Amino acid sequence: MSYKVFGVQKLATDITRMVVHAPEVARHARAGQFLVIMSDEKAERIPLTIVGSDFSSGAVTVIFQEIGSSTRRLGMKEAGASLFAVLGPLGRPTDARKIGTVVCVAGGVGLAEILPVMRVFKGAGNRVIGLLGCRTKDLLILEEEIRQACEEVRVATNDGSLGTRGLVTSLLEEFLKEEACGLVYAVGPVPMMRAVCEVTRPLKIRTTVSLNPVMVDATGMCGVCRCRVAGKTVFGCVDGPEFDGHQVDFDELSQRLSFFRKEEELSAKALERTP
Repeated sequence: MSYKVFGVQKLATDITRMVVHAPEVARHARAGQFLVIMSDEKAERIPLTIVGSDFSSGAVTVIFQEIGSSTRRLGMKEAGASLFAVLGPLGRPTDARKIGTVVCVAGGVGLAEILPVMRVFKGAGNRVIGLLGCRTKDLLILEEEIRQACEEVRVATNDGSLGTRGLVTSLLEEFLKEEACGLVYAVGPVPMMRAVCEVTRPLKIRTTVSLNPVMVDATGMCGVCRCRVAGKTVFGCVDGPEFDGHQVDFDELSQRLSFFRKEEELSAKALERTP
């Protein structure tokens, strides 16, 4: 089956939105789930959160950061091109129920991943607060869509070019001093999610994190995406991607991600030396 690319848009430096024709994925996709894309027959399998889906057209939307050779190859695809494979929807969908106030914290490209979560919590009748963090204002994506999904949005940038200068966790600390909430949902870099959990832990606020460990087959067979949650081994692809943040072993997760990054760097250097 051929998966046609309907459209490609650069949202910011190295951040790309792609709309792909994948009707079976669009038919069943729910917030919080992801898919796996192979741009061509020899490409790596890339897990990407499903940002949006349209059943009538069979289109699914993903947003990704071009940080390695595989994502850069994917980003080179143009409208009208075809992808070799699209597998999904994968993972467990977001458990969105009426809670009251839900604070959604996102950093970096996690802004794309949290948008469908915001929408589904709002659809369940919750008051959704968006706390967004990025290095600089030029990397803030989907601001208009996020504001439509939230009652209130606050922004923090590392350089102070937009909103509050500093980390997004400072926005969370500030908000929690002002009012209570029923759930904090966080997605983004591991250090950010870990810091969010350390803010909410002493306050005993339920906190959900969406993990993105290294994946290969994304169906629970290879075990590469294993994590420790509540002292047990779980698989990010089939048991997640959402987990209780207060029970995630962030030390192990960080170590595994660091190991695979080093392996990827060595492989890339080896390819550069290949004549």
